[in-house]
Amino acid sequence: LRGRTRSQVYNALRAARALHGAEIPPGGVFSYNRRVGPWNAAAGYRKAPVSYDGEMMPSYGGGVCQTSTTLYNAALLAGLEVVERHRHIRPPSYVAPGRDAAVAMPSIDLRLRNPYPHPVRLEARRVGDSLVVAVRGRGPRRPVVVRTEVEAVAQPPEVRGAGQRKPGQPGFTSLTYVLRGKKGQVLGH
Repeated sequence: LRGRTRSQVYNALRAARALHGAEIPPGGVFSYNRRVGPWNAAAGYRKAPVSYDGEMMPSYGGGVCQTSTTLYNAALLAGLEVVERHRHIRPPSYVAPGRDAAVAMPSIDLRLRNPYPHPVRLEARRVGDSLVVAVRGRGPRRPVVVRTEVEAVAQPPEVRGAGQRKPGQPGFTSLTYVLRGKKGQVLGH
């Protein structure tokens, strides 16, 4: 949570409180938006910087993507199946490239399926300057290894507008591999 604005931290922790205690039944699909949203003033969220098409601007719920991203990474390590995941146009600084999970109401969601024959429970909390999400269940767990590789980096072209140079950010392509036992799965760029 270091380097984030007060309102982003507030919103990330508010989303974590809404996430905490969620259960996913065997074979069930979890929707982050359904569980945590909507993130608006009526739900107690604050305006904070949020990325819209790569541009940072204040909006209610800025910071909730840090919670969805933390859940995404915990889900990968726990062997949950990713049904839906979206990347940010501009990669966030709080996670390695290719390991983010953008959310936006109502249609950009993080959805996860529980492949286990028993329910799993999601737990989320703050530990010092970190946001921690755990996936808890009983019974044997499939061994999982998650690896992300940045394949290519592209420097942005110089763009001029209204007489000013507008700097871009380098772009990249990455692959995230999830190895379950002896089977591997490529999750995407």
